[in-house]
Amino acid sequence: MSNILIIKHGSLGDLIQANGAIKDIKEYYLNRKVLLLTSQAYSLFMSECPYIDGVLIDKRLPRWNLFYLHNLKKLLKKYNFSKVFDLQNSRRTKFYKNFIIKNVEWSSSLSALEPNQTKNEFDNYPVLDRMEKQLKKSNIPTKFIKNIDLSWTETDLSNLIKKYTNRDYILVFPFCSKKNKNKKWPFYKELISKIRREFKNNYSILVAPGHGEVNEANELNAKIVLGNDGNPINIKELISVIRNAKFIISNDTGPAHIASHLNKKGLALFGSHTSADKVSIESTNFKTISVKNLKDLTSDTVIKEIIKRLN
Repeated sequence: MSNILIIKHGSLGDLIQANGAIKDIKEYYLNRKVLLLTSQAYSLFMSECPYIDGVLIDKRLPRWNLFYLHNLKKLLKKYNFSKVFDLQNSRRTKFYKNFIIKNVEWSSSLSALEPNQTKNEFDNYPVLDRMEKQLKKSNIPTKFIKNIDLSWTETDLSNLIKKYTNRDYILVFPFCSKKNKNKKWPFYKELISKIRREFKNNYSILVAPGHGEVNEANELNAKIVLGNDGNPINIKELISVIRNAKFIISNDTGPAHIASHLNKKGLALFGSHTSADKVSIESTNFKTISVKNLKDLTSDTVIKEIIKRLN
């Protein structure tokens, strides 16, 4: 029997948002094996996802690396895929369609276009709406695409959290990738001081850095959450730390998307790099503050929103 391939390389926030679509695809193909092609960084995490039957790793090396492309093509050919759901919709995956996984039915943003609709017009829809339209074009019922279930990620972190606090805590994510520095709000250290003054001893302030972010975290007046081995916590642990937080403040990053889909109380801070609507990040409890330039968003404005939503 032929198999189904889903392509979603990342980032973390995008992969979290794709969980509903992945579940819808698996529900439709219950009697087929559904495999995920993703990046090395997310392979272990997604290998525990109950909505897929296996994970394939794409090293995403340069396309001039013919040895890499040959091996990738050879790997994918082994699984006899009859349909590909391209949830990444990148130039790389378009290349794969033309040269790596040819002659296979392919679902992508291009296949989801309405007559006379351009891809640029389609790409202006919110991300979850785009995935929904893409799956509906393949006649797949979309029960979970906007009802993302992360219960499979739950892990007991009570002992780890006790190591850092015995109170309710506010979780802060001041980080962003080096290539997206325009997403970074510059006043977290100032904000943390104001939170401490406003709420006194009601809340601990925690920060959970990823790899390469620990030095930056050390500059903040907050407790740094690390794993028992002294390294940054893994993705499942990160989700559980977010799940148990009283409030989250974040840039437009993966942890903000996790908080949104857990419907946690919190705020994501947006500049002009994109809109909260386009990335489908708001929920009943998780909201955003959007400004043209993040440097113009003061810590006073943010602390007022936190007070309003926590009280």
